[in-house]
Amino acid sequence: METSALVLLALKGLLAASLPLAMVWMSSDANKYRKLVWVIVFLTFDLIVFGAFTRLTDSGLGCPDWPGCYGAANPFIAHEQIAAAEALMPTGPVTVVKAWIEMTHRYLAMGIGALIMALMATSWIQWRKTRRAEFSPAIPTALFFFVCVQGAFGAWTVTLKLQPVIVTIHLLLGMGLLALLVWMGGRQDHAMHRFPAAGSNAPVLAALRPLAIVSFVLLFVQIALGGWVSTNYATLACTDFPLCGGKVVPDMDFEHGFTLWRELGKTAAGSYLPFSALTAIHWVHRNFAFVVFAVVGWTAWRAWPHAGLGKTARLMAVALGAQFVTGVATVFLDFPLAIAVLHNAGAAVLVLLVTMLNYQLKYQLVPAQRAPASALSPQASHP
Repeated sequence: METSALVLLALKGLLAASLPLAMVWMSSDANKYRKLVWVIVFLTFDLIVFGAFTRLTDSGLGCPDWPGCYGAANPFIAHEQIAAAEALMPTGPVTVVKAWIEMTHRYLAMGIGALIMALMATSWIQWRKTRRAEFSPAIPTALFFFVCVQGAFGAWTVTLKLQPVIVTIHLLLGMGLLALLVWMGGRQDHAMHRFPAAGSNAPVLAALRPLAIVSFVLLFVQIALGGWVSTNYATLACTDFPLCGGKVVPDMDFEHGFTLWRELGKTAAGSYLPFSALTAIHWVHRNFAFVVFAVVGWTAWRAWPHAGLGKTARLMAVALGAQFVTGVATVFLDFPLAIAVLHNAGAAVLVLLVTMLNYQLKYQLVPAQRAPASALSPQASHP
């Protein structure tokens, strides 16, 4: 790719970051650092949802190279090559619409990368000036390296032609990035607000923490399984519910279904993936969902009565119910795009909420002091 095209791509990333940065800078919020964190959380959530839309519309190879599109900075410049590819294969991976979907996804990702770089730079500057815990650069620096790894997997998603394990890891890294950002957002909220002290509930809350951690781990396992379903196009391998092909335990090929390193639609030996392998992928995701529903639901129920946790617990319960409905709807409605995107969004919402619950349980046992409304010199900190 030519240097001029790379420069143009970098400028597009900066342009994508400039609007949210301007909104933060011009906002009336005194704590602009905290606001920037939550703006990045919001945009990362949007990126995950749009990434699901990109995947579900088969737009991942809308531009078959990376980081540009046929070596160009945008599909306008590469229109001739895209149109030629679309003419050869009108329903193929490269079309004008799919190229724009894919490049929009990349522009948003580059913008978030630029925002995380700004966040890291600000944290280091303020940490050196104030040594306040809320400006600790550990998480922003980890976010920077995290987003670099995520970018590498985004590139491999294209260059390795949507290899399922790469696409699934790309999804998990996106969810991990969201969780880190939410944890950091919780830290900023904790520094600014007084949370209810645990008091006599401290032993109960301490006992709830392991359950919240297990919920987080199980949720990520289920997201990995869901990503494996999506990247292997196994969503409609079972077209009835709660049975699968009219059976409680249908014919399944776990060996080929869960061989990680293989091409899309192929076995490790290079032959076509049997339908029984797709059935196994779908069946495992569907049935593990009941485990996740039970554990995360029980965690929300246990957290519900406690001050400071009730709102998060109620939102978790709502998100769980919505996730169940959208999951079943993808089967009964033959996988409509809007429902499938909502199902992916629901997974991201659950990551956000379960992460926040874990943060609240970890630090609610430590009373926080209210900080003055200042972005540069808040008084509160926590271990």
